Order: sequence, then structure tokens, then C-alpha cells
Amino acid sequence: MSEMLKNKVVVITGAGRGIGRDMALLMAAEGAKVVVNDLGGAIDGTGADLTPAQEVVSEIRKNGGEAVANGDSVAEWESAQRIVATALDNFGRIDCVVNNAGILRDRIFHKMTPEDFDAVMKVHLYGAFYISQAAAPHFRKQESGSYIHFTSTSGLIGNTGQANYAAAKLGIAALSKSIAMDMAMYNVRSNCIAPFAWSRLIGSIPTDTPEQRARVEKIKGMTPAKIAPVAAFLASDAAKEVTGQILAVRGNEIFLMSQSRPIRQIHLSTGWTPQTVAEIMLPAFKSAFYPLEKTSDVFRWDPM
Repeated sequence: MSEMLKNKVVVITGAGRGIGRDMALLMAAEGAKVVVNDLGGAIDGTGADLTPAQEVVSEIRKNGGEAVANGDSVAEWESAQRIVATALDNFGRIDCVVNNAGILRDRIFHKMTPEDFDAVMKVHLYGAFYISQAAAPHFRKQESGSYIHFTSTSGLIGNTGQANYAAAKLGIAALSKSIAMDMAMYNVRSNCIAPFAWSRLIGSIPTDTPEQRARVEKIKGMTPAKIAPVAAFLASDAAKEVTGQILAVRGNEIFLMSQSRPIRQIHLSTGWTPQTVAEIMLPAFKSAFYPLEKTSDVFRWDPM
């Protein structure tokens, strides 16, 4: 290994399984000291078990690396502070935060409850804010640091039955960009990864239709280990010029995702009325309207 992350201290949330586990193992192999955070709950966020985090720590140590386990929830301010404190108490500093923890409570929109929406927002969006904010004073003081947030094409593009998850994940993309802008003066970077990979959460996707079954079968071939190299790069000094970006990773493919910009413009010197909007703006813009596409409609080809 090149040890791109030698002496870096990395906090990875949701690192007991799936993508988080593979990131922890690779970053430790690259020389990082890793805080393996995982509540160890069920897919919907209920329950807790430190065993998954401890197992990853044991594997890292067996391979000669340094790691500690933490079982705090990202969804509360006080526990997020404890997660960051675990890095400081054990390793004396913090260099990178990976906001990977997540849950799913998929429902078609008209059946989604406030509890379903709130629980997903708390873990994904609030959790990313809490952990990032807890690390910010330390990054600012040392004038260095890297945030890696996990977004999703469910928010960037769209998927059915995931209004809560999509809203949280698109919010994370905006949060990352704001952090990148606000913290740039302190040499702190913030980027997003949108992963395509088989995981415990993806395994909960309904397979009631042939389309859903085909989608899940394709995802099964994309292992979480494919995501880890991009995350390790973003955590390293080699990525010092990369901030405010969104990278999607699908198998052996890496995509730089677009960010919202104007694509059409029209003006009327006399100002607008509802009638002229309908008569002039609508036909001018209609051909450029975005269709109601799902992720699978945009990524039409098989993973490479």
C-alpha cells in the first residue's frame, strides 16, 4: 500500500457494515487511524449493537492498523460531539469526517408518516450537520481537514417511494457545498459521493415488479469495496484541489455530477402577467423541461 493517509485520523460513521466497513478497512490499510462509528441498529434505525463496529476494529488491528469503536448515534447533537471526541481522546486530532451513516424508511409519498420523514432526516441530514459541526472548530484551528458526505442519486436525480431519503440526500449536497465555501479560508475541503453499491439498505428496496427486481439484480454486482478508493483519495492530501464537488461511483465508473445552473432565459421588457407567462414562457421553456426520470432512466447502461 502507498499509505496515502499515513498519520491521518478519520472518523467514519456507519462503518460497521457495507460501504462504511470497506472504507474503514482501506483507509486503515492506507495508514489512517480510524474511528469506526456504528450504532448497530436495524435498517429503519431502531435498536443498537456495538458488535459490528467492534468487529471492524478487530479486523483493522489484526492487519496491523489502528482503530477504535464508537457506538453513538449521529442523530443527536450530544452524541455527535462524543463521536468526534473519540478521535481526539484516542488519537489527539481529527483530519477527516466521512458522513456515511444512514437508514431507510421507504414509503410511497401519500403513505409516508411524519415519523418516517423525521427519522430519515435526523440520521442523514441532521447527522451530517452534527458531525460536521463537531469537527469544524478543530479543522479551523489546525487549518486543514476534509469532509466526505454521502449523497444519493435518489435526491440528485429521483426515485419513487423515497421522498424522505431523497430530500435528506439532496440537502446533504447543498450542505456540503456550503461547508466548502464557508471553510475554504481554513483550507478545509468538503465533497460528496453518490454511491451505487449493494448494501444492507439497498437490500431493503421493494422487488414487487419486474423493473424493481431487474434494478436490484444490477446493483448486486456492485460491491461496496468499489466506493472506498474514491473516499480514501478525497481524504488524502492528493485531493487538496478538490472541494465542493459531487462524484458518483458505479462499479469501475466515476462520474462528476452536474450542479444546478440556468439552462434557459427569457425576458419581457414590459414585465410579466400570468397570461404572458402561459403564452410566452411556457412554449419557450417546455422543450427543456426535465422529465420525471428515475436514476435507472438516466443510467441506462449496465455497470462497467
